[in-house]
Amino acid sequence: LGRMGYSYVETFVYREGSFYDYSPTEFKDLVEKNGMRFLGSMTFFDPVDKSEKEIKKWWDKTILDHKKAGVAYLSTSNNNLKNIKSLSQLKVYADYYNLVGKLCKKAGLQFLYHNHKDEFLKVQGKIIYNYFLENTNPKYVSFQSDLYWMVVAEINPVTYFNKYPKRFISWHVKDYKELGQSGKIDFNKIFLSAEKTGLKYVIAEVEDYTFPTITSVGLAWEYMYYELLK
Repeated sequence: LGRMGYSYVETFVYREGSFYDYSPTEFKDLVEKNGMRFLGSMTFFDPVDKSEKEIKKWWDKTILDHKKAGVAYLSTSNNNLKNIKSLSQLKVYADYYNLVGKLCKKAGLQFLYHNHKDEFLKVQGKIIYNYFLENTNPKYVSFQSDLYWMVVAEINPVTYFNKYPKRFISWHVKDYKELGQSGKIDFNKIFLSAEKTGLKYVIAEVEDYTFPTITSVGLAWEYMYYELLK
């Protein structure tokens, strides 16, 4: 990745204090040795049926590990949205994201919420994604837009970037196969909104591999560098 030209990586998933069986400092050193930065990490902890004490205990340890690893941000997503039937249930998650975001900010980190397709379902007439955007504090919670999943949900990302400026500081740039190969997503048009969103971190992600992994990741870098970031 470093030789291709990538300047940073985001990991998936942090588990039991390690990153792919490396300690936080070991993984940080490995990434930096190869000319990149360990920038961000996707993390998962479901707050349902957990006390605030349990939540804070888990996140305090997680944040400490990520501070050792030198990351700039932590992100999370939610795979339980299809089971939510009321706004009061959504509020539990919004309050949780505000709490985690506050803990991260206190430690000098940013906290991001990452979307998939289910965020665009409705609960009691309210789009879940809109609810999260409107009920999380911008001081503590930013958003990481997965452009692919927004398009799959038949959502134009630009409409959200216009409605909620400066909330989307990170994007996952992903296509139906290798980046730019499907012709289904107008990334160039979407990237015109980069400044409006407050975009700081652009993450290439490959959803479906047509070629060997390393080839697909190389094609993603070439497309990002020569077509979108030129």
